[in-house]
Amino acid sequence: MIHPKDALFAGEKEFPVIPSCEHFAGNEKMITKALALQSEKGPVFDITQDCEDGAPQGQEKEHAEMIVRITNSAENKFGMAGARIHDHSNRHWKQDVDILVKGAGEKLAYLTIPKPTAASQVREMIDYIRETAQKAGIKREIPIHVLIETHGALRDAAEIAALPWMQVLDFGLMDFISGHFGAIPLACMKSPGQFEHELLRRAKANVVATALAHGVVPAHNVTLDLKNFEQTKSDAARARYQFGFMRMWSIYPTQIDAIVEAMKPDHSEVEKGVQVLIAAQDASWGPIQHEGELHDRATYRGFWTLVQRARLSGIEIGAEATKRWFS
Repeated sequence: MIHPKDALFAGEKEFPVIPSCEHFAGNEKMITKALALQSEKGPVFDITQDCEDGAPQGQEKEHAEMIVRITNSAENKFGMAGARIHDHSNRHWKQDVDILVKGAGEKLAYLTIPKPTAASQVREMIDYIRETAQKAGIKREIPIHVLIETHGALRDAAEIAALPWMQVLDFGLMDFISGHFGAIPLACMKSPGQFEHELLRRAKANVVATALAHGVVPAHNVTLDLKNFEQTKSDAARARYQFGFMRMWSIYPTQIDAIVEAMKPDHSEVEKGVQVLIAAQDASWGPIQHEGELHDRATYRGFWTLVQRARLSGIEIGAEATKRWFS
């Protein structure tokens, strides 16, 4: 039987299917705590080890080296830990890349680039990452995430999304609001304003549309109410179903479950998708009828993405499907 990847995406770039939650951790204690949570909950969220805001001033080198050590350790059970480097204007960003890529380039889940003000900065940084990887003998692509949190980055979002190794466009709410010189009230850093102010609605919609048009994942900003599970869940649901974001940041452990719960696919749709895909595979991926409906490659692609996202959200897809596609 032909695997869905080969049947449905032959010769094409498949849309990245990654966890819906990305948890930020800045210091060694928080990173190891996050890895322990990941081991407990399973591979349902990524961890971003933060050089930008996490490294104490004057200890940038030691901080990056700590991230390399943890990334390569047995604590990184699922290989789902990436890192955010310093921004283009900071003199430490190349040092971050040198240490992280040379030391842990085979295991880093991704690298996140913050605060670009133009596509040219992102291009320069990605080129340096690729050159460093090549010199280190690393043959894999290291996925790149880029924060859209300035006027220039939003203006150049399409150019940024089209760059090599791109996987995620992140929307950075707080810096974006700060860059509007008071035109957007600071209260809009929280709900409901973050979803209702017209400038923010436009920016978020543009980020999502641009990301999806270029086959990369759109990721939503944090919820500032750290310990309010229901607020985080509500924000994640609005981001997912009103704006189309497929991933969201967490900055506090209790936010992880709220985001995963809000963004996971509907179980009944997953069950239907599994049934349709099994029947399609048995029919060599030709058109089929299922419960009175016609299905072909277009719906198969949608269901395949849905089933993969379900697994990454901890939804059980059944023994047969698991054996066919994921064993």
